[in-house]
Amino acid sequence: MKLPRTTLILILLALGLGGFVYFYEIQGATQREEIKEKNQQIFSFGEDDVQSLTVKTKNITLSLERNTQSSNPKWSLKSPTSGPANDAIVSYLMDLLVKGKSDKTLSIPANQRGEFALDKPQATINITLKNQQNHQLILGKPDFSDRFLYAQTDPAAKPDGNIDILLVSTDFANAVNRELSEWRQPVDNSQKLPPLNIPLPTPTKSN
Repeated sequence: MKLPRTTLILILLALGLGGFVYFYEIQGATQREEIKEKNQQIFSFGEDDVQSLTVKTKNITLSLERNTQSSNPKWSLKSPTSGPANDAIVSYLMDLLVKGKSDKTLSIPANQRGEFALDKPQATINITLKNQQNHQLILGKPDFSDRFLYAQTDPAAKPDGNIDILLVSTDFANAVNRELSEWRQPVDNSQKLPPLNIPLPTPTKSN
């Protein structure tokens, strides 16, 4: 049975449309989701890639370096004082840097950085990787909902003169706004307790 020319054209169009829908909606959706996830990630390096950190807040500037002599602690303070660092505190910050994601990205003119407190940030984190690559995270003020911070990574203007502003977790502020004593390794006082001097019983005189 020979199909009419019009019917044959409609069948071919339907097949073509079906193929387009499959590749765009099914396979394309997966690719778009991967792109979305990639764009949301703040940084792409891993924790073991980081060699050193410099954290600058309004109250303190400190330098941290991976301890190559021992795995306990993994980090050492280099300035403003030197000594073992508090691994739990540093690991908390590292986890945010490695796994942290941006909720949204805004493109604004570079001369509007001040409106987001990025010209006078509450904190700046400089990251040096083992391969000598450098990254930077600048933390500005909270957004209107107080759930996110405005931030900027590796500041550089785009060809159109705009810059990208991220919305990141307020946990970053909690991670860096600390006293110097919190960055130091806690002292184990149990090793320094003086020995207990237990008096010996006094022998009793017998009659």
